[in-house]
Amino acid sequence: MDENTSSGGSRYEAHKGYFHRLIDAGAAPFGVPYEMSLVNEVVASFDGLLTAGGRFAFPAAWYATQTSGAPQTARPEVEIALVRGFLGQDKPVLGMCAGMQALACIHGAKLNANVSGHDAGGPHEVTTLARTQLCALAGGRLSVNSYHREALATLSGAVIASAVADDGVIEAIEIPGCRFAMGLQWHQELHGLDHPGQAIFGGFVEAAIPR
Repeated sequence: MDENTSSGGSRYEAHKGYFHRLIDAGAAPFGVPYEMSLVNEVVASFDGLLTAGGRFAFPAAWYATQTSGAPQTARPEVEIALVRGFLGQDKPVLGMCAGMQALACIHGAKLNANVSGHDAGGPHEVTTLARTQLCALAGGRLSVNSYHREALATLSGAVIASAVADDGVIEAIEIPGCRFAMGLQWHQELHGLDHPGQAIFGGFVEAAIPR
């Protein structure tokens, strides 16, 4: 879940698009609160994990230079534990915007705290990289939205870029060796069913079917 960090952090929130795009892909989605005591049960009970976007500060060690001015929250500790738990069970993880950044940084990537011009919400083009799961699912070129202020500054040997914007910003990542561990910098939940990126939700749900 996301939360209302800009107005006190008193509510859990999530755009309905997350739920409905997953339902459209054949899943039964449920929200998970930021509670460490639930992590083991969630990892054991659920077939896949989607981490939503949000505005909150990541650990200072995750930043390449200056740290974030976003609000502090309990989310990072819980999200780190959930992502590690799901991947440890070879269950799929799909990170959206801040969720992508967390997935990458858990695996050694670093963040830039302020990428100007990338939080306007307007459409822009991204190119997917050949021989990635993203390219196989969604094709080679996508028009996507842009709401993020932070972005990946560097990757690590455990993370690969799977889509890049025309200005060089990394727009999607994957964790090689996992059945499905993908992050998208854009908000795919805000695009409709006719957008080629809807196939990403389909691939995530397909990977979540117990084998």
